[in-house]
Parts: sequence; C-alpha cells; structure tokens
Amino acid sequence: MMDPTIDHFSVQVNGEAKLCPPATTLPTFLVALGLNPRLIAVEYNGEILHRQRWETTQIHPNDRLEIVTIVGGG
Repeated sequence: MMDPTIDHFSVQVNGEAKLCPPATTLPTFLVALGLNPRLIAVEYNGEILHRQRWETTQIHPNDRLEIVTIVGGG
C-alpha cells in the first residue's frame, strides 16, 4: 500500500493539517479539498489573496490558508 505522505507536504487549512502534493496550484488544491473555488475567499499566509492571483499561486510546505465560504443572503 502506498504511503500518502511520501512526496506530499503539510499545509495548514483553517488550523488543520492537510497533505498537498508538490507543484499544486491553489485552485487545484481547493478542488481536491472538495471546495467550489467560486464560492470561497482565501487568506494565504495572513493576506487576502485576490482571485486573479489564484492560478499562479503554488502551495508550499507549511503555508497557512484560511478559507471562508461565501454565503448569499436575502
């Protein structure tokens, strides 16, 4: 059986450790977490990350993400 931690590193997501493969972009990581990137806001290492930078943002070991789901009201 393959060990999922080999070639993966730890990332903090809302205070919880998650595994991420190398060379993963933010949108790919979000989808792997089961999230819809269109319905969330992301704080990346303490700063709100503007959506136009998501495609070029690679996840690195020990990055810290705070993810907030956008909820519509009415």
